[in-house]
Amino acid sequence: MIDAGYPILSSLIFFPLLMCLVLAFVRSDELVRVITLAASVAEVLLALPLFGFDPAQGFQFVEQMAWVPQWGLSYYLGVDGISLLMVMLTVGILPLCVLCSWTYIGKRIKEFHICLLLMTAACIGVFCALDFVLFYVFWEAMLVPMYLLIAVWGGPERRYASIKFFLYTLAGSTLLLVAMVAFFRAGGTFSIPELMERSYSFRFQFWAFLAMALAFAIKVPMFPFHTWLPAAHVQAPSAGSVILASVLLKMGTYGFLRFCLPLTPAASAYFAPVMIAFAIASIIYGGFVALGQSDIKKLIAYSSVGHMGFAMLGIFLFNQRGVEGTLLVMLNHGIVTGALFMMIGLIYERSHSREITANQGLGKFLPAYMGFWGLFALSSFGFPGLNSFVGEAAVMTGAFQHSWLVGALVVPGAMLAAAYMLRLSLRMAWGGPASPAGKSWRDMNSREWVYLAPLAVLTIWLGVAPGMVLRTIDPAIERLLADFQAKSQAVVAQVEEIDRPLPMELAVVEIDKAGATGAPLAD
Repeated sequence: MIDAGYPILSSLIFFPLLMCLVLAFVRSDELVRVITLAASVAEVLLALPLFGFDPAQGFQFVEQMAWVPQWGLSYYLGVDGISLLMVMLTVGILPLCVLCSWTYIGKRIKEFHICLLLMTAACIGVFCALDFVLFYVFWEAMLVPMYLLIAVWGGPERRYASIKFFLYTLAGSTLLLVAMVAFFRAGGTFSIPELMERSYSFRFQFWAFLAMALAFAIKVPMFPFHTWLPAAHVQAPSAGSVILASVLLKMGTYGFLRFCLPLTPAASAYFAPVMIAFAIASIIYGGFVALGQSDIKKLIAYSSVGHMGFAMLGIFLFNQRGVEGTLLVMLNHGIVTGALFMMIGLIYERSHSREITANQGLGKFLPAYMGFWGLFALSSFGFPGLNSFVGEAAVMTGAFQHSWLVGALVVPGAMLAAAYMLRLSLRMAWGGPASPAGKSWRDMNSREWVYLAPLAVLTIWLGVAPGMVLRTIDPAIERLLADFQAKSQAVVAQVEEIDRPLPMELAVVEIDKAGATGAPLAD
C-alpha cells in the first residue's frame, strides 16, 4: 500500500467542499466553469494514491478519530475492494460532468457547479464511511444537491420529478434510520466493522433486513420501487442524469453488499428467492417498457432498471461469479449509461428534442457522433468484447450455477436489451425521414471528444482486459461470501437447536455482543 503522506479519503471529501467556498466568491460564469474543471482534475490527481490499494487486505487508507465520543460516534473512513471501485468511478465522472455541462447550463451557473461539487463530496463520503451515522449523514446530504439539480436546472416537469425523487428517497432514508438505531441498540456501536463481527438473532435480522432492503431497493431502483427514476432522468440536466445513473443508483446495490449480507446474512438467505424474483421482474419489465419508448432519455432510463436488475440478481445468488458480476455491472453501467446520457444531452443541444423521430437519420450528418453512440449502444446490450458483456455474462453464469430456472428466466432480458438498443440505434443512424435541420448541425467538437473519448477507451479496455478489476474485487468478495456463509449457517444451527422450523418461526437467539455465536433464549 502506498503511503501518500496525507489523509487521502478526507481530502477527496473535503477538497470539493473547499472549492464550493471558493466558488461562492467568484462572479464570472466563465471563471466558475474553469475553476470547477480545474478542481475536478485536481480531485482525480488526489485519488491517484488509491492505485496503491492492496487487494489481499481488508479496509485500507483508514482514518478514525472521535467525533461525539459520548454517543460513540467516530469519524471513521476506509475502503475495501468493493467501495474502491465506486470511489474511483465517482471521482472520474466529475470532470466529464463539468465538460458536458459547459454550454448546456445557461442559468445559475455558479450554483449548478456548487451542487456538482457537493454531490461528489457526499457520494465519496457514502462509499468511504465506516461509521453507520457518518454513512447516514452522507446518504442524506446527497439528497439536497440532487433535488436542486432536478428542480432548478431540469425540464418543464422538473417540480413534479424533483418532489417525487425527494419523497421516495426520504421514505427510504427513514427506514434506514430505523435500522441504524436498531443495530446500535443490538450491537452497542455505530462502527460498521464492529457491527459486522456481531451475530444477531433471526428475528432481529428479519426486521432489520426489511427496513434496509426497502431503503436500498428504492435507491437501486428495483421494480416496483422504480417509478421515481424515469421522471428524474427525463427532467434532470445531462450532468444530473449522469451522476444519477453512474453513482447514485450504485448506492442501493452497495448498501446491500455493505450492510445486508454482512449484518443480516440469515435474513438475506431467507429473502433471497423474493429478491431474485424482483430482480428478474426488473430485468424483464425494464426491457419491455424501454422497447416501447419514443423519448431517447426515457428509453435509457428504463434500460437502467433492467441493468440494475442484473446487479441485484448477482447479489442474491450468493456465489462468487454472481457477486463479481454485480460489481462489474455497477462499474460498467456507470461508464456506459453515463456516456449515453452525455450523448443525449449533446444531441439535445442541437435538435432541442429528445424524441427519436426528431433525431433520426444522423449517420450521414454526424458520423463521429454516431460512431460513439454505436460503441456505447453495443456495450449497453452486452456485445462481446465490450465492458458490459463481462458483468452481465458473469451474472448469467452465476444464475445458471444457482439454478437452471433462474438462468433461463434471465435470458429474455438480455435479448430485450439487444432489441431496444438496436432499434433505437438503427433509427438514429439511418432512420427516415431525417430532420431537415440535421444538415446544419455540427458534428462533435473538441470538448465533446475530450469527455467522451475516455469513456470509450474504458468501454473497450474493460471489455478486453477486465483482469485488473477482478484482481481488485475478488479477495473482498471471497471474504464477504465466507463471512456470509459462516454467519447464516450459525443462525440456522441455533434455530434448529431450539427445535423450531425455519423460516417463519424464527428464533429468538440472544445477540452475542462479544462477537461469538449467539445463545438461544427462552421464547
